[in-house]
Amino acid sequence: MAKYGSSSLAKKEQQLAYKLLLPAFIILILIAFYPLGQVFYTSLTDKTFATTKETHFIGLENYKELLGITIKELKPIIDEETGEQKIDPRTGKPQYQRPIRVLPRRPRLYRPLSQFQIFGKRFVIGASNPDFISSIWNTLVFTVLSVLLETILGLGIALVVNSKFKGRGVVRAVMLVPWAVITVVSARMWQWMLEPTRIGLFNTVFDKLGIGDGNIAFLSTPELQLPSLIMVDVWKTTPFMALLLLAGLQLIPDELYEAADVDGASKLRQFFSITLPLLKPSLAVALVFRTLDALRVFDIFQVILAQKRYSMASFNYYQLINARNMGLASAIGVIIFILIFIFAIVYIRMLGVDADD
Repeated sequence: MAKYGSSSLAKKEQQLAYKLLLPAFIILILIAFYPLGQVFYTSLTDKTFATTKETHFIGLENYKELLGITIKELKPIIDEETGEQKIDPRTGKPQYQRPIRVLPRRPRLYRPLSQFQIFGKRFVIGASNPDFISSIWNTLVFTVLSVLLETILGLGIALVVNSKFKGRGVVRAVMLVPWAVITVVSARMWQWMLEPTRIGLFNTVFDKLGIGDGNIAFLSTPELQLPSLIMVDVWKTTPFMALLLLAGLQLIPDELYEAADVDGASKLRQFFSITLPLLKPSLAVALVFRTLDALRVFDIFQVILAQKRYSMASFNYYQLINARNMGLASAIGVIIFILIFIFAIVYIRMLGVDADD
């Protein structure tokens, strides 16, 4: 009888819990799931932003437009007189067919994205939307390099400010200044410093040091664009990583280091045997938060490079605001959501972030 009464009470408590949670579930559905579902549906249409044009359901055409990729072989150009492959007189390299000659034009137009050579044959990679494919690559490179540098530098800063020295509180406050600056403001500031003439700080300093001619186009040269953006992001976000890692260092008991000193362990041995293992949960959480934030990077690309080079988020903005292609922009948003969701699940499992940590 007592068992039955206990079971009945547990069921009533469970029902009460569901009733109390019901308002939260309704609000969550209204502010999260409904808009997300609306974006998914819009991505399957040709809807145009801010217009009265009739909307049609087009299925997966937006996704095919964004992710359409093909690879075609480029045939060498043969000299009819000698029967040998022609050589470009300007570059001295063998000549091949123009990519536009071999890439499909139907059912959609493919444009050249890049070329590669393997087993003596040359191939061209074509994309129906090369700007979006490039934006994926730009975002991934930016994420990997910026997060790696921010983690290394942030850990170094956290170790320094965690040690005891005079003025430690002031140093901890000052290190947060770059992170406190609004991203748009810091982007404009760095844009001035990266000016392609001696007006820019870096060109002025390099000119004084005899490096370059004082006219290095950091933001116009394709090879320097991503490194410049990574440098800006590292300057701004490293303090955030340092702050998260400092919080983790504060949780490590001092008694462990005192015992290690008694045993004669060096500082390097203490770092790898005590600090790094015990810092792993905080480091994993910091990496997850920072990486997912970097995958959604928008402001730095948009403010500094605009349409010179896209991230996934800035290309989404361009399609929605400039091109007014709301269907395509929604499809980009869905792709970003899926990529980040998959990345988050894999990343969390690899880093071992769980409830026990």
